Amino acid sequence: MTNDRGHLAGEPTAAPAEEAAPRPTGPAPEATGASHGSTDDAGATEPAAPGEGSGGAEEAGAVPASRGEGGTDSGGTEPDVPGAADAHAAADAEGGAERGSDAAADETGADGAGTEPDVPGAAGTHAAADAEGGAEDTTGAVPAARGEGGEDGGQARSAVAEALAAAVRAVESGERSAASFFNEPKPRPRPAARTSPAQPARPVPAPAARAAVAPSAGLVEVLAAGGAPQQLAPQAAQALGEQAADVLREDPWRLLAVPGVRPEQADGFARALLGPECGPGDERRAQALVVWLLERAALAGHTVLDAPALRAELARRSVPDPDEALQSAIAEGAVLVFQEGPEGEGESESEEGDAGSPVSLLLGLDRYAMAEESLADGLARLIAATLPEADWEAAAGAAPSPSAAELIRAAGACGLVAHSGGEAARAEPAALVTAAAGLGLRACAAAHTEDGRRRLTELGVPDAVTVAGLLSGQEGPGRDEDGCLALDVLAVLDAPQLDVETAALLVESLADGTRLVLGGDPGVLWSAGPGRVFADVVAARACPVVVSRTPDPGPLGELVSGIGVGELQQVAAPGKEVVIVPVRDPGEAVHRTVQLVADSVPRAIGVPADRTQVITPGHGGPVGTRALNAALKERLNPGPGRFGGFDPGDRVAYVPAPGRMLPGTVTSADAGGLRLDCGGAPVVVPPDRVADEVRHGWAVTAHQAAGTRWPAAVVVLPGDAAASLTRSWVYTAFSRAERHLSVVHGVDQALPRAVAEVPAKERTTRLRSLLQAQSRPAE
Repeated sequence: MTNDRGHLAGEPTAAPAEEAAPRPTGPAPEATGASHGSTDDAGATEPAAPGEGSGGAEEAGAVPASRGEGGTDSGGTEPDVPGAADAHAAADAEGGAERGSDAAADETGADGAGTEPDVPGAAGTHAAADAEGGAEDTTGAVPAARGEGGEDGGQARSAVAEALAAAVRAVESGERSAASFFNEPKPRPRPAARTSPAQPARPVPAPAARAAVAPSAGLVEVLAAGGAPQQLAPQAAQALGEQAADVLREDPWRLLAVPGVRPEQADGFARALLGPECGPGDERRAQALVVWLLERAALAGHTVLDAPALRAELARRSVPDPDEALQSAIAEGAVLVFQEGPEGEGESESEEGDAGSPVSLLLGLDRYAMAEESLADGLARLIAATLPEADWEAAAGAAPSPSAAELIRAAGACGLVAHSGGEAARAEPAALVTAAAGLGLRACAAAHTEDGRRRLTELGVPDAVTVAGLLSGQEGPGRDEDGCLALDVLAVLDAPQLDVETAALLVESLADGTRLVLGGDPGVLWSAGPGRVFADVVAARACPVVVSRTPDPGPLGELVSGIGVGELQQVAAPGKEVVIVPVRDPGEAVHRTVQLVADSVPRAIGVPADRTQVITPGHGGPVGTRALNAALKERLNPGPGRFGGFDPGDRVAYVPAPGRMLPGTVTSADAGGLRLDCGGAPVVVPPDRVADEVRHGWAVTAHQAAGTRWPAAVVVLPGDAAASLTRSWVYTAFSRAERHLSVVHGVDQALPRAVAEVPAKERTTRLRSLLQAQSRPAE
C-alpha cells in the first residue's frame, strides 16, 4: 500500500482535498498504506467515492496460527442443507467450467445474491432453477402436473417439464452450456499438467472418461411420460444404469440421482407418473430426499449431518414424519448412523448415552463415512508403525532454519507429522525431503497443483509431483510389488486441499513404516470435496504438529499473515506492492478491473496481462467471472468465439477433474477438440467435454485459484459480495499474489469485519473424533 492514494507507480495523484476521508478500521495504523483514489484509462486520477475510505482493504500481521479454517466463496446464501457450512465447495467442487456456477456457495455476487441454492452443480438462478418457477413446497402438497405430454406435445405441461424444456431450449440455442443445467458425473481427479519452466513440458493426459451407458427407448418413454425432455436420457442412464427405465417406473423420485434435478422437479415427475397415489408422505420420496440432502451436504464439504438438522430439512420439504423417514432410510441401508459424544464414536439409535449423557447422532452416506474411517485407520497405522532408523539428528543439525530442523526431528520420531505455515514455510518440507534423500531414503514431495509442484522444484526438490499424478502412477516413483508407493518419506504440501476420499486413497497407498508429513497453510480455503482433513488432523492432536516460525516476507507477506490471525491492518508498500481502488458500483468495478489488467499493472509494475490473475467471489452477477471474462476478452483478445465460444489466444481455466483448475491458453481447434497450451504442455479437450471443462480464465474464483500463485493478482470485491466474505476467502484471494496485489474495493467496512469476525463456517466431519478415539489409551 502506498501514500499515492490509489495510484500505481508513475501515475499522477489526486489532490488531498479531492479524497474521501478515510474510515478507521480499528487502532490507528503505523503506516499509511491504503490507496483511496482510482485511475482512469488515461492515467488521470479520480477522487474516491464518498463512503469508500481506507477502511476497506489494507492490513496484515504474523504467520497464521494453525487454524485449519476453510472458507466460503458463498454469495451470502446458505445451501438449503441444514448446517451446510462451506458453501464454496458446492460450486467449485463440481469442477467444471460452469458447474455449480451460481447456485452454490462459491458464488458470491452471483446472479441473485441472497437467493437460496437449489441443487449442487445446477445453475440456481438460471433456467433450470428459475424456469421451474416455484418456491419450496411448504404446504405439504406435491406439485401437481399440468399435463402428461412430452416436450413436443400440445398439452399443458408440468412445472418440471417447463423447467427442463426451458433448459433444453437454452442449450440448443447456444445461450447456455449443458453443464449449466445437468452435469455429467466426472471421473476421479487426474493430475493437472502445468510444467515448470525449468523442466521439459509434459503432456497433460485427458482424464479417463466414465464408461457411457446408452439410454434405452424405454427410458426415453418413461421420461416423456413424466414430462421430462428426452435430452435428459443420457444423464439419467449414466446415473441410474442400464435399468434406469425400470428404476424410475418403480421409484420416480430416483430422478433426484441425476445431477441438476431438484426435489420440486422430481415431485412433478412423480406426480405425472403415479397420479393421485403420489403424495408428500410417500416413503420413496422421503428416502430419496434424505440421500439427496446428504449428497448436497457433501458438496458443501460435510461428510455427515446431525439428525436434528436432517429432520428439520425434511419437515421443511413437507415430509409428514421426518423421524420415520430417517428410520426408514437407516433400515433400508440408504444411510449410515453414527453416535458421537463424551464417550467417543460409535453407532447408536438413541440420542442419550447409557448414563443419560447427551450424544449426537450423525447420518452420512457410506461412500464418505467409509472413506473417513479408512483414513483414520490408515493414519493411526502410520503413527503406530515401527520406523526404520536413520541419523535424523545429524540431518536436523544441517537444516537451513530452526523450523526446518524441528520438522526433520519430528518426522524422524513419528510416522505422521502435521506442518503449518505460509508460502515461505514451504522450504521446510522441501528441506525435509532433501535431508531424507541424503540419508538414503526414498523421499518425495507432492503438491496440489502443477504450479505448487513448480514452486517445490524451485526450492530444490527436482522430482516433486502432484498428488493426483502420484496416485495415478503418471508421476513419482511408482509402486512396489505389494501395490504400495515405493517411498520411505512423503511430504504432502497444500494438505488443506485434500478431501477425505483422496486422502484415504493416499494413506492406503503407503506401506507400514512410511513417514507422512501433511503440510499446508491453515488460513486457506478448505478442499473442494467433502472433509477437512488437515484441520481435523491438527485438532485431533494425535501426532506432532510443527508450526513454522518462518514469516512470509515483504508487504504482501505482512498483509496476508495479519489476515490469517484476524487482523486487517495497513502496511507500508513503498514498491506499490498493494494498491486499493475504491469503486461505487458494478460497472465501475468491471471498468477498473479491465484497466488494471490491461494497462496500469503492466505499465507501472511490469507484470504483463497474461501473468495477472483476476479473482472474484462468484461466477454470476454483474461482477462475476463471466462478466469480467467477457469484458477482459473484449479488451485483450476480441474475437467471434468461433471455437465453441473461444478464440486462439484466449486465456482459459481448464478443469479436468473436480477441484483442480489448470490455467491455459487456446491455440487452435479441430475435429479432435479444443487445443490448449497449459504452461507449455499441450492439451486437447474433446468437443463433448469443452462445455464442462473449459471456461475463460482471465477471472476465476478464489477456490479455483487455491494452490496457484501469479506475479500479480487483482481481487475484485463487488458490493453484493459483502455478506458472504470470510476470513479464509480473503486470505486465499490476497495470498495468490507474488509481487503485486490490487484490490478493487466496493464492500466498504464488510472487508475488515469479515477478516475480524467471520472465520470459515464449520464442516461436520468425524475424522477428528475417530483419530482421538484411536489414540485414546485402552482401559
